[in-house]
Amino acid sequence: MKINDSIRNIKGIGKKSEKLFNKLGINTVEELLCFYPSEYDIFGKIEPVAAASEGNMIIVEVCLKERPRLTVSGNLKITRACFKDTDRSIIAVWFNMPFIMKMLHMGTYYILRGRAASRNGFLELRQPKILSRQEYAALTGTMQPKYHLTAGLANNTIIKAVSFALKETDLSDDFLPADIRSEFNLITWREAISAIHFPKDRDECIQARRRLVFDEFFFFMLALGQLKNTKHLMASRYIMKKSQKAMELENTLPYKLTTAQKSAWNETRQDMSSGKVMNRLIQGDVGSGKTIIAVLALLMTAENGYQGAIMVPTEVLAAQHYETFCELLAGSGIKTGLLSGSMTAAQKRNVYAQIKNHELDIIIGTHALIQEKVEFSCLGLVVTDEQHRFGVKQRESLYLKGSEPHMLVMSATPIPRTLAIILYGELDISVIDVMPEGRLPVKNCVAGTNYRAQAYKFIDQQVLAGHQIYIICPMVDGSESIEAEDVINYADMLHQSLPSGIRIAYLHGKMRPAQKNEIMENFAGHKIDVLVSTTVIEVGINVPNATVMMIENSERFGLAQLHQLRGRVGRGSAQSYCIFMTGNNSKEVMDRLSVLESSNDGFYIAEQDLKLRGPGDFFGIRQSGELDFKLADIYQDASVLMEAKKAASCFETMDIQLMCRKYSRLKDKLLPYMDGTQL
Repeated sequence: MKINDSIRNIKGIGKKSEKLFNKLGINTVEELLCFYPSEYDIFGKIEPVAAASEGNMIIVEVCLKERPRLTVSGNLKITRACFKDTDRSIIAVWFNMPFIMKMLHMGTYYILRGRAASRNGFLELRQPKILSRQEYAALTGTMQPKYHLTAGLANNTIIKAVSFALKETDLSDDFLPADIRSEFNLITWREAISAIHFPKDRDECIQARRRLVFDEFFFFMLALGQLKNTKHLMASRYIMKKSQKAMELENTLPYKLTTAQKSAWNETRQDMSSGKVMNRLIQGDVGSGKTIIAVLALLMTAENGYQGAIMVPTEVLAAQHYETFCELLAGSGIKTGLLSGSMTAAQKRNVYAQIKNHELDIIIGTHALIQEKVEFSCLGLVVTDEQHRFGVKQRESLYLKGSEPHMLVMSATPIPRTLAIILYGELDISVIDVMPEGRLPVKNCVAGTNYRAQAYKFIDQQVLAGHQIYIICPMVDGSESIEAEDVINYADMLHQSLPSGIRIAYLHGKMRPAQKNEIMENFAGHKIDVLVSTTVIEVGINVPNATVMMIENSERFGLAQLHQLRGRVGRGSAQSYCIFMTGNNSKEVMDRLSVLESSNDGFYIAEQDLKLRGPGDFFGIRQSGELDFKLADIYQDASVLMEAKKAASCFETMDIQLMCRKYSRLKDKLLPYMDGTQL
């Protein structure tokens, strides 16, 4: 097989399974091989029940002591059974797996593998897998890949497909030349692809991941270098004069801009008036006041007779921005419009016409802004909000809607300055590191699972006081192979734990966009009291009335992402709280989480995140969502990022003919970046 062949060439994949793979974005053999495991299941040795500790995986060999019991709680069917080894007993619990009842027989020994969790002061095994002796012997000491799945597609189906593809595909043609691999101590692509799916051990997995992360950073830096070369010190046709309306708005705001906001606005205003194209990043914590800088810059653009656009990652955030802009610009004569994917075709056509005819001065929208049908009359300023959610190509697509417009990008992700200079190398950076006056700092608490009952009482009190709550779970639904709190089962259990009058809903990224928007709008409108969600709410919703954020399995996230999640509360005048629940009380975990407990400073936390992460942190869910990488994590892979930048910088000044001769196998991948056609 060839790497660009259809996955239908893979043994065992027919029409039905092909459609399921397509749902995951897998159409070719290469896309299958680059569909990396989300985590690994590492099988250890059988241990005594006495060795079980909260939050840790354990394999035990135990005898069924009592007949299993099945109880029903709402939509949840719970099977409980008591087992015992030679010394101690332990309860095993299965959710929505009633068939387990028929599999268990009194007096029979079973090998169970599961994560120990605390309930009413006692440990129990949650969703343990029952292994035969043959299965256990075959799996001991191995690292089994686990993939993100879609309904109808089993993990084992992906494993078989990847195994076949690795065996039957020619992967010998490595696009990275030997001199680059040698200089940066990288294994071949073939070795890396094989080992990322089926590593022999932890060290081999780390080496495989390092090579693939290098590739991601390398091509990202090439694209970034092209942006920098084409835009640096470019003359601008949109030279902005002093804006009277922006001055009036600043003077009539119900609050004073902080010193950091004033500095960011002055730098932005000077850039737009300088005669050169502005390329500026405004970096600041959630709630630090970046949006008002965008409002002032867009108002200045409109007053000078040009159009401005701001692109945000979700429809709910776009709608909230639209309301904010309309309120702030009321009476100014500036016409503001909204464009989002969920609009009807007729509504979109109307907005397209208004944009093209310059009947709108400021346009707020989602990715819909970069569709082909959108034509601006004279686009003078492009703003992208929540910058880390847009890749280089998406940023460039909106930029190309105009003729070298000014570019202002905003990020609430507090990336350490050393990394920001590399990642946003084509941008000048303004930092807003002062919070607005009167904003109460969030109170933080790191707690074990035995605190959960007390936390629920506190949540009840906050709801009675008229406030709203977020509860974050790392997984969407329960699975034998996933040992973490999940939104669907968790929401069911929460209905039983909280008073019946509390309105509870759940939200996750696998829902249809319209369904997600409806839930977020209902939460923003206080039709929901407690929202159980995955990290999909990390951006895209602003609810000042939400005062509590409780994050389950917080040890599974990076510090920067936990801080980003915490930023969803503390946005109003009431005191807010963040509870970091953890099932793992090891010293390493508690040291990391204590950083969040003691500080609300995002930049300090980002620096600590960089220091505390190690090369083994990738075992588990991917810990940060910055930029558009599959494997790479800017915190734990900072050293690889530096190396990739060094490698890419060699090509920025190299003559194309020389590059083609020296790196013949790499030229097909390099040429698009050298001539600017693939950004």
